[in-house]
Amino acid sequence: MAAAPTFETLLYAVEDGVATITLNRPEKLNAFNTQMMKDMIDAFDVTDGDDAVRAVIVTGAGRAFCAGADLSAGAQTFDYSSRAGDGQADLSARTRDGKQRDGGGLLTLRIFESLKPVIAAVNGVGVGVGATMQLAMDIRLASTEARYGFVFARRGLNPEAASSWFLPHLVGVQTALEWCYTGRVFPAQEAYDRGLVRSLHAPDDLLPAARALAREIADNTAPVSIALTRQLIWRNAGAAHPMDAHRADSRGIQARGRSGDAREGVTSFLEKRPAVYPDKVSSELPDIWDHWQAPDFR
Repeated sequence: MAAAPTFETLLYAVEDGVATITLNRPEKLNAFNTQMMKDMIDAFDVTDGDDAVRAVIVTGAGRAFCAGADLSAGAQTFDYSSRAGDGQADLSARTRDGKQRDGGGLLTLRIFESLKPVIAAVNGVGVGVGATMQLAMDIRLASTEARYGFVFARRGLNPEAASSWFLPHLVGVQTALEWCYTGRVFPAQEAYDRGLVRSLHAPDDLLPAARALAREIADNTAPVSIALTRQLIWRNAGAAHPMDAHRADSRGIQARGRSGDAREGVTSFLEKRPAVYPDKVSSELPDIWDHWQAPDFR
């Protein structure tokens, strides 16, 4: 068995097919920096490449999920081009094709491409990029003590991490604009009431609830089918016409219908026993797209 990967800003563990990525800068309230961006992107490369991983949970160490960007550089925090040393390193890490790119967006685009379902277990405050990184995750569970804030306008910034696409898809334009216009920090109950959060849990119950949901996926479904389902729903959310979805669905059904997974799924149902799906995401994920080109998030 390969050794578990190690990261500077994350904890990573896999148990019974469920990978847990824990943001691990508790002394900084898990504030997001360039190293965390790189570590998280690398961690999703690991989960995609490991057929033993069936679902991913993302949570935070300590009392915060992620308190937003690390502001330790003061007023020059976001002006990388004027900062010496670390600022120049940050700028280099975020530059693609000679253009500066938003680090939160590089992360959310990577999460968008994930082949495994991603569950956010939001244990505490999640503001700024701590809120927007969650939007590309599939299901968000929150502690009753969690708080949210799209605080960019209060910092002289605009929303980032492709949140101007993700957030309206999740909560509608009106709520997205209100939260971004005001920049206020609001309780998890409001996030739940407006549809951003799937469920609220007492702090000690949050991770067990996230793990139970992950287990429901891992124990009962075909991994290749889950990878295709995730692609179909996320990618077709921005399709111009349902015909795009119909074409992709049809290719998927044709490919999966002749697979070992489909034979096992039907047979196990008829025999009233748990299914043992043979196909692997790493080698048997069909290409069902005739119009899709993955973004260059690297």
